[in-house]
This record gives sequence, structure tokens and C-alpha cells, in this order.
Amino acid sequence: MSLSFAHVTLAQRVLFGAGRAAEHLAAEVDRLGAQRVMVIASESEMEMARAVAARIEVAHWHDEVVMHVPVEVAERARAAAAAAAADLLVSVGGGSTTGLAKAVALTAGLPIVAVPTTYAGSEATNVWGLTEATRKTTGVDDRVLPVTVIYDPSLTLTLPVGISVASGLNALAHCVDSLWAPRADPINAALAVEGVRALTSGLPRIVAAASDLRGREETAYGAYLSAVAFASAGSGIHHKICHVLGGTFNLPHAETHAVVLPYVLAFNAPYAPDAEARLAAALDAPTAVAGLERLRAELRAPRALVDLGFTEDGIATAVEVALPSIPVNNPRRVTASRLTALLHAALTGVDPAELSA
Repeated sequence: MSLSFAHVTLAQRVLFGAGRAAEHLAAEVDRLGAQRVMVIASESEMEMARAVAARIEVAHWHDEVVMHVPVEVAERARAAAAAAAADLLVSVGGGSTTGLAKAVALTAGLPIVAVPTTYAGSEATNVWGLTEATRKTTGVDDRVLPVTVIYDPSLTLTLPVGISVASGLNALAHCVDSLWAPRADPINAALAVEGVRALTSGLPRIVAAASDLRGREETAYGAYLSAVAFASAGSGIHHKICHVLGGTFNLPHAETHAVVLPYVLAFNAPYAPDAEARLAAALDAPTAVAGLERLRAELRAPRALVDLGFTEDGIATAVEVALPSIPVNNPRRVTASRLTALLHAALTGVDPAELSA
């Protein structure tokens, strides 16, 4: 069978090395010729950010970081960047921090150097997201793609195991969605499968010993691969659902992805046999769903949306908002009734295999 596809690889510099974040950041600021650096980090991570930025001059420190990037928070960050005459943004933190830097770059056109401290993957994509009046809007714009990502796995050593697991499963969701997203192709699939392999090797090591640097390195590597695949393939059904759950109901981002993933996988897998076989092999299991469930049990992952604050009376709204955005080329046709069933299952954490029928 001949191959025919179009693939886009995003241009980005990646620097990887434990304990080298400060060194790498100083080198990048010098390479880019930046004179007015604005560092974005949440209040809880500001001490870490100051250590990372210890070798550079900082014009402005910005610590107002809010999950799902509310528009009003983005506007204040944009105003701060303008007031500081910033010529470079440095984000030190997880997906919310990177997302805020992207919101500034979207309107100001400033370059970003991202220093991730979780496995969110936003640092490797050109996707932005803003929330206004309980509706999360996402888009694609190359202005928000960080010019450089600095991965220092030692910065994740203080990330609690539970958050590490949820964040890592969010990365795994990028891999899974990339196999049937609108622009899925063989290169994305290769990246995604290697990402699954790295994540399923690294995450159990973190659970066994939170200080296992090798496990942190493997997980960061897998998260990067997952994000690169996702950026090229586009957003599939899983992410469309989770964006609604996060933006409309303010559910925690990583944990929501961790809960919803097995239900999306079970929903689509029988209708995407090639993707299912790749995932099953990467998970070293007879089926992809069985492999994911075994991994989730080993990781003691979050299992039900009800535990995150979602309730049954929100399902109808979630279906109404999410349904129009789900790609038409999803392997299995998505109807209101099927999406309702999926969310009901995820709400209480029933056996995902029930959705395969």
C-alpha cells in the first residue's frame, strides 16, 4: 500500500538536560539578543523561576497565573508586558503558565522561551486557549509557539506524584488523540507511539520513587514527543471534550484528561484497528484499553469525573457545547446520545469496555 500524506513539523529549538535550566536560559537570552525579559511564573513556582533566571537580567516578574487562562488575566499580562517594554517572554511552570505566555504572544508577537515544570506539552504546540464567560476558545497560531523549550527534568522532582501521574496521562492523551485527529499521518503516529513507550516506562518509576530522575527524564521526553505529534495532527475528540469540561465547568486540566482518556479510547478503538494495534503494542497488552487500564491501576490514576467536581446535571450542557467541535473524521460517528453515554461512564468511572459496544 502506497503512502500519501502531508506533514508539517514546527520549527522549534529544544534544549534538554537535568540541572541545566539556568545555563540554557542564559545562553538563549544571549542568542536571541533580548534586553527586556518578562518572566511568567505562578506565585507557588516563583522561587524556582528566580533560580532558573538567576543568570539573566529580568525587567518584569509576573505571577498572576490562573488555570484555563481567563481573558481578563490575559489582558492584565498583556498590559504588564507592554508597560515593561518586554522583548522576550520566559515562562516557568505548567500548562497554565505556558498558556498565559501564549496569550501575550498572540497579541504582542513576542517570542517565548518555555521552561516546563510539568508534562502538559503546551510548550511544544502552536495552540492557544482562552476562557471567557465559562467558554474556552482554542486556536492555532504560529506566533504562540515558543521559539525554545528548555527541559530540565530536575525541575519536576518536587512535582507531587499524583499531579505527575495526571500530567503524564494528559501527555498520553496527546499521543492517543494524534492517531485519529484531523491531520493524523504516519509521522505523527511514529512520534505518538514512541511517546507512549517513554511515558509508560517513566511514569511507573515516578510512582515507585518520586525522586527517580531517570523516570522524570523519560516522562519529560515522552511528553515532548506527544506534544509534537499533537501539534501536527490537531485536536481530536478527546481534547474537544476536555476543553469543554475545563472551560465550562472549571475542572482541573490534567486530572480531567486522565479520567476521560480511557473512555475515548474505548469509544474509538474498535473503529480504528490500526491505531488500536499500535497502542496495544506500545502498551505491551492484548488490547489498547486493557493496557491503559493496567497502567492506570499501577499509577493509581484518577478514575471518575464526579471526584473532580463534575455532576450529572452538567452532562447535557457539556454535550451541547462539545458536539459541534468534534472532528467529522473521528473514527466512530459521534452523536448526542453516544457522547452522553461516554460522559455518564466517565462521571462515575465504570468499566470503559462498556463503551465499545
